[in-house]
Amino acid sequence: MGASDGIGPEGLASRLGHDFVEPSLLEQALRHRSWCAEHPGHESNERLEFLGDAVLGWVVADLVYRRHAESREGRLTDLRKSVVNAHALAGIARELGVGAHLFLGRGEDAAGGRDKPSILSDALEAILGAVYLDGGAEAAYQLIFRLLGERLDDSSLLPPFTDYKTMLQELCAHRFDAAPVYVLSEEGPDHAKRFHAVVLVSGSALGEGDGPSKKQAEQQAAHQAVRHLDAVPTAVVPDAGTA
Repeated sequence: MGASDGIGPEGLASRLGHDFVEPSLLEQALRHRSWCAEHPGHESNERLEFLGDAVLGWVVADLVYRRHAESREGRLTDLRKSVVNAHALAGIARELGVGAHLFLGRGEDAAGGRDKPSILSDALEAILGAVYLDGGAEAAYQLIFRLLGERLDDSSLLPPFTDYKTMLQELCAHRFDAAPVYVLSEEGPDHAKRFHAVVLVSGSALGEGDGPSKKQAEQQAAHQAVRHLDAVPTAVVPDAGTA
């Protein structure tokens, strides 16, 4: 069942925690272009999506800057990417039940459009744009904070494309004025080699990793080290002799 079946967006507004002065803005945010093509005279959510994307980028940048004071630019960028991407936004939209309220064309609806990541993430951005227009910058900021705040503090939610080696190098340079060192070993025949990496900072092992390539093993080791350092933001790496 969906918006076209008579279910209004009031329940969604309640889950968002925003009382719309102009409910028509939320309705517009839920209109996919496929529905508008079948119902001429109605504006789709694409303009609101454009606005919401900009608002989301501003708020997330502000949040990661303020809440990760020790992080350098590369780390801040990765934190922002961890939530400002179609996969993460679609997940939040599913938690809010956005799909059930979408106005979709018959073909898109039949093709499973209510659960498509691209449609859900676009709709969530459009909703953020609608909240911004309806309640102003503070209302949009608070909504995004409620939806994303905890995710921005969880390093395990960083996307798989994060360059942990670069991140670790930046962390070590900033915190310890030292560069990480990777110790590699390998085993197995040439056609099926496995690599093992240990990353050392000031002589202490902070992470290990395995993989079919040196790069993957080093990235895993760096990931472990980054998570360790994030868990103890004021950690001092002990001397190798006391590790």
